[in-house]
Parts: sequence; C-alpha cells; structure tokens
Amino acid sequence: MVQLYKPEDYKIVLEAALLAATEPMPMAELRRLFDEEFDDDTWRTLLEDLRRDWNGRGVELVQLASGWRFQTRPEYQAFLDRMKNDKPPKYSRAVMETLAIIAYRQPVTRGDIEDIRGVAVSPNVLKTLEGRGWVDAVGHRDAPGRPALYATTRRFLDDLGLRSLAELPPLTEIERVMDLADAATQETESVPAAVEERPEA
Repeated sequence: MVQLYKPEDYKIVLEAALLAATEPMPMAELRRLFDEEFDDDTWRTLLEDLRRDWNGRGVELVQLASGWRFQTRPEYQAFLDRMKNDKPPKYSRAVMETLAIIAYRQPVTRGDIEDIRGVAVSPNVLKTLEGRGWVDAVGHRDAPGRPALYATTRRFLDDLGLRSLAELPPLTEIERVMDLADAATQETESVPAAVEERPEA
C-alpha cells in the first residue's frame, strides 16, 4: 500500500476514488478512504485544491446534492454527444410542466398540479418522472383520500448539476426555454409537410 505523507498524496487518492466512482460520492464515503480523521477545513482545502488542479481541462470536480463527482464541462458536452448512438429521451410539455411545478412548489399532490396546470394529470406523467428518478412520493396530505405528496429527489439535483433547490433558475427562465423548445419542435414538424406540398419539377 502507498504511504501517504503530504496533502498531495491525499489528493491523489481522492482523485482516483472520484474518477473511479460511477455516482457522486458523499463526504461519508470520502472519509472512509483514510485512517486519519480530518476536520471540515482540511476536507474543504483538499477538495478545493483538487478542483483547482483540474481548471482548464475537459472535466471538472463539482459538488452536487448527493456528493462530489468529476463531470464533463458543459461546453464540451456537444462533442461527446456525437459519440452516442442513443438519442436522449424527449419529454412532453406535460411532463416538463409537471416537473417544474413539483420542483418549485414541492411538496404537492396530483390535485395541486392539476389546479396549477388547469388540466388533468395523466398517471403516466408522474410514472415517467418517478421512473427517471427525478420525483418521489414523500408522504401523504392529511386530507380526504390522503393524496400522495410529490417532491424532487437528490438525483434530480445531481442530473441538473445542482447542490440544492436554491440553485434552480428563476421560473421565468424555465418558461422561456420551454417556449423555445415548443417553437423548435413545431418548426421541425412543419418542414416535411412543406416538402411534400412542393410540386415536382
């Protein structure tokens, strides 16, 4: 076993563990790497130094809701996406609106979501979000029928690269992005129809 004598040695072990991990590593797991007990300031210094060591590279060390992980810097993700054979899942506006309501108003019942959206919420919408690991039932409201209360999960925060709900962008920004996505979808859907209507030369 390698002997650890100086901060640089501990950083190398941390780096190896974080690079090998498939999920964000919580502090409790990182502490198990060493026999020595470090105070919070020492841990903060080690992790911040390691984060600085990776400045200017294609990946970065980030702290998320459930722990620390190395991840691709956002500006390089478009290049990596070219290597993927699977297209990322596309979610309907109903799914995204429901997720936004849960994220910004949690905990909420299905009835709360329907009141805000003004339409019934399909059970498949909530199943989609639960299946993705972004939403979970966290309890029941003390009301007739004891409806389930839904809230976002740590995985939701991790997938968005956030440490807490306080880092969510303003709701107006979410609405703007959803409107842009709708406009782009309508444009791409209208192109084939326009092509079919062209008379042959």
